Amino acid sequence: MKKTTKMNVLREQHPCFGVRNNRGRMHLPVCPGCNIFCRFCERSINAEENRPGVAAKVITPSEACEYVERAIKFCPKITVVGIAGPGDTLASDNAIKTFELIDRQFPKLLKCMSTNGLLLKEKLPDILRVGVDTLTVTVNAVDPKIEAQLNDGIVYHKEKIMGEAGAKILIGNQLAGIKAAADAGITVKVNTVLVNEINRFHIKEIARTVAECGAEIYNIIPLIPQHKLKDFSVPSCIDIETVRCEAGKYIDVFRHCQHCRADAVGIPGKNNFSRQVYLDKISVKETFSHG
Repeated sequence: MKKTTKMNVLREQHPCFGVRNNRGRMHLPVCPGCNIFCRFCERSINAEENRPGVAAKVITPSEACEYVERAIKFCPKITVVGIAGPGDTLASDNAIKTFELIDRQFPKLLKCMSTNGLLLKEKLPDILRVGVDTLTVTVNAVDPKIEAQLNDGIVYHKEKIMGEAGAKILIGNQLAGIKAAADAGITVKVNTVLVNEINRFHIKEIARTVAECGAEIYNIIPLIPQHKLKDFSVPSCIDIETVRCEAGKYIDVFRHCQHCRADAVGIPGKNNFSRQVYLDKISVKETFSHG
């Protein structure tokens, strides 16, 4: 499928690629672990917080299809099945196993994966094999000195690598993975968490760099202070709009992010059937993590 044709399909079917309030998505919380140490991220299993990195529970790949069937009954407008945590989707084999099952039983649903990108290039053959349609890669810096202020380190092939050394590997792998995925025909969206004190004046460089690698959509998400960045400032609407304008010179900017949980179900901003689908009572407390 040509890129322009594929993007038109995504704009019609995927709520994170152009459509608001008339297409639904479902997140399957099958990935508990992570392989990087973001300073603003606090993964959690709870029924309160409304942010990426949180789910009421973690399910197994073998349970996933049952939950998809249940979700479609509550929200027939679901067109996308995504996996976005609560940990990283490539830190274990759970996401690949889940998409393999989804592809067999629900071939018409779009398959969407979010990842930090550390293992993206090496896992790309599996991603292509199970038919993933879209990838979201969280890239918070393309300069290791800046990344090291946002992320303490990584676990890469069972080795813990901290500071700028880990940041350099992460960034290199992210950019190589984005390019390889885009070259293979997968539509790539990049997320960046805006932290005024750290990457505010680096956003346009991130946008330019990921666009050159083949990313097609860019989503700038304001920090909600927590974890090691709990004392940092909340970006204002002016801050967000300013960096969106800067980034927009290089790449199409997405403006309707809903900070979705890792077990979100329904039409973003309109309804949420997580409680009915996952059988847990979910209330909402605003906070934020990477996604």
